[in-house]
Amino acid sequence: MEVIPAIDLLSGKCVRLYQGNYQQSEVFDDRPELVARRWVEQGATRLHVVDLDGAKAGKPVNLSAIAAIVEAVDVPIQVGGGLRDRSSVASLLNMGVNCAILGTVAVEKPDLVQYLATEFSHQILVGIDARNGQVATRGWLETSTVAATDLAERMAKMGVAGIIYTDIQRDGTLAGPNLEALTEVASSVNIPIIASGGVSSVTDLLSLLGLAPLGVEGVIVGRALYTGDVILKEALQAVGSGRYQDIPPDFGTSALA
Repeated sequence: MEVIPAIDLLSGKCVRLYQGNYQQSEVFDDRPELVARRWVEQGATRLHVVDLDGAKAGKPVNLSAIAAIVEAVDVPIQVGGGLRDRSSVASLLNMGVNCAILGTVAVEKPDLVQYLATEFSHQILVGIDARNGQVATRGWLETSTVAATDLAERMAKMGVAGIIYTDIQRDGTLAGPNLEALTEVASSVNIPIIASGGVSSVTDLLSLLGLAPLGVEGVIVGRALYTGDVILKEALQAVGSGRYQDIPPDFGTSALA
């Protein structure tokens, strides 16, 4: 299982939120590119970057910080936050980002997701962020009436490369992943799932390995890495640092015309 360090950007700094609450943020470093380099030096094979300001604004905001991260490391980078039109997605991919993560538009503009998944093959992921099983949108500030499993099924049919499932109530809490919800979502589709939210220990990572047969092939770890509750090298030794098995070799690496 691929362990993917998270870098959340707020006002150009690397932060972590508690349950997605912008008012409960903690700054870990004001040089995100140095954080990215540190995780890669410790063995990370992919990085997960979220533009928190972008998620609220509805368009990318922390572009300079993202560009600095891309320049600093040589591993695939997946970026989400405020990607709600083609130009925003294209600009990030042209910058060197390997995968764009779509969230709000999956609920509000599903046809756009299908269009982008076709145009940017293997480079579109969908982030499904759920609160009590219902999908949250617009930087987690709004909760829709769409069930996470229903959205996952819909997006899988549209040809997206994978789904990132985040349990908002576990995010930033170190309370452990929501295995039941992950099992439900993973069982509903046949594309790769990346788990996110609540990981507090290597034991939590090992518990996720039991879901690998269902397609849970990666896990995003945030606060636990920054607090030292999870040591990246130990995590990689425990659950492996392999890439996804079911995604084509060119996943996230195809050049834009």
